[in-house]
Amino acid sequence: MIRSSRPLEKRCLLYDKKLMSYTDAHAWQRSLLAERIQDPSLDDVLILLEHPPVYTLGQGATPEFLKFDLDHSDFEVHRIERGGEVTYHCPGQLVGYPILNLQRHRKDLHWYLRQLEEVIIRVLAIYGLAGDRIPDFTGVWLENRKVAAIGIKVSRWITMHGFALNVCPDMTGFQHIVPCGIADKPVASLAEWIPDITCEQVRPHIVQCFADVFGFEVVESTP
Repeated sequence: MIRSSRPLEKRCLLYDKKLMSYTDAHAWQRSLLAERIQDPSLDDVLILLEHPPVYTLGQGATPEFLKFDLDHSDFEVHRIERGGEVTYHCPGQLVGYPILNLQRHRKDLHWYLRQLEEVIIRVLAIYGLAGDRIPDFTGVWLENRKVAAIGIKVSRWITMHGFALNVCPDMTGFQHIVPCGIADKPVASLAEWIPDITCEQVRPHIVQCFADVFGFEVVESTP
């Protein structure tokens, strides 16, 4: 159990998973969301996992940011209901899917995005790295290179999708897209600053910073 350093008002269930297919994780998120729309008193949830290589496009994404033919490709690609353009997931990237009822927090999507950024910025600070926000963009940057992407969907003030932090992935998959549709700001991973870093080392820091930022008691659980 991880406690926030702030006075506790809320509880969050942690599902700490390893590698999970995007299809399975997406269906799981949708199921948790539907349950909480039906019963808003259910606990908030944080899913933390990694994905096999996969590209996802937000609901308004345009194919011009793909450097391959969407109809003739061996890549796994999903168009989903989050905001934003195309992004890439693979092992070595930690993905967090908070299923939160914002009526318990603040009914403000800009506030929520900034809170997710704050979680990542605090994690980076643990390693002595100064994460930055860039006005008009969502995500977290190190030395003008994007290390964390964020994209969300909210239904009846209940969230799904979330954040992806590049810890130590094989970055070659990003070469096939214009990540998040931002051509002039390259992506990077923490391994470029901390060569031996692993996802297993970063996971507990994400959970603790998430608990602190949102004022949660985080309780590890199983589905």
